[in-house]
Amino acid sequence: MSQITIISVCFNSSGVLPEMLSSIPDGVRTILVDNASDDVNAVQQLAQAHGAVLLKNAKNTGFGTACNLGAEHAQTDLLLFLNPDSRLLPGALEAMQAGADRYPSASAFNPRILSKSGKPSFRRSSVITPRSESLRSKTAEGDLELPVLLGAALLVRRSAFEAVGGFDPEIFLYHEDDDLSLRLKADCGPLYYIHDAQVTHVQGTSSPSSAAVAGLKGLFMGQSRVYVARKHKVPFAFSRALASALLQMLSPVVLFSARKRSKQCSFLRGVWQSRDVHPVPFKPTET
Repeated sequence: MSQITIISVCFNSSGVLPEMLSSIPDGVRTILVDNASDDVNAVQQLAQAHGAVLLKNAKNTGFGTACNLGAEHAQTDLLLFLNPDSRLLPGALEAMQAGADRYPSASAFNPRILSKSGKPSFRRSSVITPRSESLRSKTAEGDLELPVLLGAALLVRRSAFEAVGGFDPEIFLYHEDDDLSLRLKADCGPLYYIHDAQVTHVQGTSSPSSAAVAGLKGLFMGQSRVYVARKHKVPFAFSRALASALLQMLSPVVLFSARKRSKQCSFLRGVWQSRDVHPVPFKPTET
C-alpha cells in the first residue's frame, strides 16, 4: 500500500485530467478538489472511472485552501500536491518514497519536474528568499537541498504540513508554494530535490487560457507577490514589486499579445491595490 496520497485541485481541468489520472498507479489514493468548475460533471465521471475521491467546493476558494481541504481527507504519511496538467512518469512515486526515507530530517520535496520538451527544472530562488540562499547551478546530477519548492508537484510529510497549518488561506493564488516552503524549512526541516523521481508538467494548461483568465491570474499574482513578501519581511516589498511590474510592462511582447497585455496590466493593478495591505501573521490552528 502506497504511503502517498495524491491531491489535485481542479478548475475547469477536465481536458488535462485524463492523462494525469492515467499516470497514477492502481491502489494509490487520489483526492480531487474541484473549485466550482463549469465542467464538474465531467470531473465527476473521471473521478469515478479512476477510483478517485472528488470533493466539491460550492465556490472557488483558491488553490491553497482547496489543497488544505484535500489534505484533511488524507491519512497517509506523505501528501503529493500534483497539478492536473502534470503526469507521473513510471517509478516516480517509488522514487519519491525512497527519497523521503533517505532524508528523514527533510520536511518536503520536489521530484525532477520536466517541461513539455523534457527540460528539467527546480527552484533556485524566490522573490522572498535572500539572494545569498539562491542556488548557483541550473542543473543537478543527483539529489540536492533546495531553498524553495515548486508547487506543481510538491511532496510533503503530513505531520509537517499539519504542524505549520498547511497553505495560508489568505493567499488565493500564486506564491503559496513559496510561503509554505519557507515555513516548512523554518519549523520542520530542509527541502530536497529527488532526482530519480520524474514528473512532467505542461505549465499553464491546468485551466483554460484567454485574455480574461490571464488578467485574473495577473491580478492574483500581483496581490500575492506583495502579501507574501511583506509577510516574510522582505525589505521594500511593495516598491520592488511595483518596479518589477513596471519593467514587465515595457516588454515588446505586451504590445503584440492581448493575453500578455491583460496579464501584465492586471499584475500592476494587483501590486498597486496591495500597497496598504499588511498581513497579520498566519498561525496554524491548534488541534
